[in-house]
Parts: sequence; C-alpha cells; structure tokens
Amino acid sequence: MIADNDYTLLDSGDGRKLERFGGYTLSRPCSQALWKPELPKHLWESADAAFDRADGNRWHNRGTLPDEWRIEIDGIRFILSGTDFGHLGIFPEQRAQWKWIRETVAAAVQKHGTPLRVLNLFAYSGGATLAAALGGAELCHLDASKGMVQWARRNAEANGLHEHPIRWIVDDAHKFICRELRRGRQYDAVILDPPTFGRGQNNEMYKIEKDLPETLELCRKLLSESPLFVLLSTHTPGYSPMVLRNVLGQAMTGLQGSIEAGEMLLTGATDLRPTPCGVFARWLTG
Repeated sequence: MIADNDYTLLDSGDGRKLERFGGYTLSRPCSQALWKPELPKHLWESADAAFDRADGNRWHNRGTLPDEWRIEIDGIRFILSGTDFGHLGIFPEQRAQWKWIRETVAAAVQKHGTPLRVLNLFAYSGGATLAAALGGAELCHLDASKGMVQWARRNAEANGLHEHPIRWIVDDAHKFICRELRRGRQYDAVILDPPTFGRGQNNEMYKIEKDLPETLELCRKLLSESPLFVLLSTHTPGYSPMVLRNVLGQAMTGLQGSIEAGEMLLTGATDLRPTPCGVFARWLTG
C-alpha cells in the first residue's frame, strides 16, 4: 500500500536524523547534524526502529519493520527495505534533483519532439532513472551491484515503467563507458552519483578522489553533439559545492552552458532546520 504522506524529516541533531517513511518512523546516523534536537527525547525513543554504527552496523527493533514497504515521493513510487548498512533503498535528499531531472527532460522532449537518451551511472535503486523516464527519456541504468539493479527494476515496475525503454546494466562504470565509446553510442544527458569508495563485479576499485576527473572526462566523450545536461552528486565527506562546480566545470570546458551547485538537503516542516546530506553540481546547456 502506498502512503498518502510519504516522507518527511521530523527532526535532527546530536549526529542523528529522525524521519518518517510512509507509516514508519526511523532514527539513523547523520554526521553533519551537530546541533541539538528540537523534539523531546521520548519522541525519538518511540521511533519504530533505529540504526547505529557505534558498535558495528546494527538495527534496533528491526523486527517491527516489514520486509519491504512502498512510499511515493512527488509522484515517484519506491520499494523500501532495511539493509544491513542502514540504507532503505532511497536517498530522499535527492528529491530536488529528481524533480529537476523530470521537469528538465519533459521540457526538452516537448520542445524537440523526440526522446532524450540519458545515462545514469552509479545508479543505485534508480530514483534518477525513474524521474528521467517519467519525463520521457530513454535510459541506460548502470550499477556495479546486481542486487541494486534488480531493486531498481522492481521500482520501475512499481511506476508502470516495465515496458519503458530502459537498459539495465551491471558493470564497472569506466569499462562500460569505454565500450560505449567504441560502439559509437552517445547520450544527451548523464547523471552520476559516484561513491567515495566502491568495488565492481570483478573487484575493480573506485576511489572518488582519484577517479572522478577521469569519470567526467569519459562522460564528456559520450555526450551527443547537442547535450542537455550533466548532473553530478556525491555524499563524500568534505566535498563542497565549489569542489564539484570546479571539477565539473573543467570537464565541460568548451561547451556553452551554465553550472549550478549546492547542498542536498533533507527537509520537513517549514520551521525545521534543513539537514545537509551531500552536494551536487549540474551543467545545463545554454
């Protein structure tokens, strides 16, 4: 069952965040929440489940959560499940990016009358893929985890996109891009959310501080003659919007467009402090 009121940030502070996902309230770590919580302690303690990293990754009261449940955020449906790392299969701080992707793609499709070809790298459970598809784009969704690609496919089915033109790829990002370049394939837009550290299917190692510039150079080579946008985001600690603006701007040198950068935020009631959870930069033609 899909909840009418799907997600909200209820409170944050003391290194944690209190969120509601559909009918369930969860308390999880949030390293940037250095302030004091606003809600009283008993409301935090009444959360349906909590996740901690202090003594190793572990859930408290995980048994109160179903194996999976569904929510809807701005017209996009997600299947959620508590993982061993405290994730749920969704990063709601990307909510503003999903809205931007869907609206930007839809406007371009309406203007030109043809679908956009969009590549989503490090695509996780597919929030950006779903947003682009619902906007009318043709997608290539890539992640190194077979399980996450399967999860994303189920999310697509939940949104009625089971017959939508989406290529589902389990592979190392750099190897895949190089093959696409040899095949002569091009994309009108690229979305990527690279991990701080990750491993591919064949134990390929990815470190953002070393590999991100090369990733962006390869993505630049994949762009069509009239690209629409490149959207870069990351949850890597210490990376500021200016860092992403600079590295993306350098990769897009020579192409006319503008770059916008900022923080990704968890939000709730208007009087609640927004909670930063990563940064983004996006290049848009123009």
